[in-house]
Amino acid sequence: MTDKTINKAGSVRRVTEAEMAEQRDYISRIRAILAQRNDKPKAFVETYGCQQNSSDSEKIKGMLSDMGYEITDEIDGADLVLYNTCAVRENAELRVFGNLGALKHKKRRNPDMIIGVCGCMMQQPGMGEQILRQYPFVDLAFGTHNLYRFAQLMLKAVQSRRRVVEVIDDDEGSIPEDLPVRRSSPYHAYITIMYGCNNFCSYCIVPYVRGRERSRASARILEEARGLKAEGVKEIMLLGQNVNSYGLDVEGELSFAQLLAELDKIGIERIRFMTSHPKDIVDHEDDGHFSCFKAFDNHVVTFATRFICPFSMEATEFCNP
Repeated sequence: MTDKTINKAGSVRRVTEAEMAEQRDYISRIRAILAQRNDKPKAFVETYGCQQNSSDSEKIKGMLSDMGYEITDEIDGADLVLYNTCAVRENAELRVFGNLGALKHKKRRNPDMIIGVCGCMMQQPGMGEQILRQYPFVDLAFGTHNLYRFAQLMLKAVQSRRRVVEVIDDDEGSIPEDLPVRRSSPYHAYITIMYGCNNFCSYCIVPYVRGRERSRASARILEEARGLKAEGVKEIMLLGQNVNSYGLDVEGELSFAQLLAELDKIGIERIRFMTSHPKDIVDHEDDGHFSCFKAFDNHVVTFATRFICPFSMEATEFCNP
């Protein structure tokens, strides 16, 4: 049996505190179920693709840790295997298919193992159905727009032992806050400042699997950065599919350059960012964008007087300092 949900939504929204409290309750309920085991269950999470996927996986691992799982780097002996997928590179997709196929025999030896697939691949039309058809032993599948609902989906999979699929076809997207995070390094941290992309370059699938541009509130970003500074983090990586357009979707919000200036004041040793689009740099010419580069490490910045994207055939003027 399969519990399957494909939703469509039409406007950007910030996930409410009540919704996040509900997800924390699901985490507590899973922890209570797993506490009845004689041993601590192990979870293996493998990530394909970009730094945004790596950041998402840190949040998934944070939720799994709170549920009572021990995070392991070894797939052998894992009670849960989750692949966080990439849709940009064909090779990454083929590796996911190959690795899923290899799990068939592990599932046969351990029927209680939970196998899941999430991320950008799942947002592609028909991919969820293809995964279910080709790999009937997969228990859980969800996309990029409902990462914050992972605990709810997991509880359903654990309790019902039914296949659970939830893909939200949401071009506008949502903005969740305060998800647990299990970072891979005590000195380096990702901070997502925005989601999605509006450029729709003809070669790129990102706007279709990550949705339209939507910015986090600068107050929440700065609060997160201050917390990381207090924890001893030395380097932060600001993430977004198009960081240069940060704040343009929210009236009265800081621009990207203004956000950089505020982050620089916090005193973290290194601030990096990716990915940027040159066409939007002109919007920050008068905002002191370049005065903040003393805070960045290993950046080589080159500007031209004219940029032409051969994929979108759109020409944009921007500065040459």
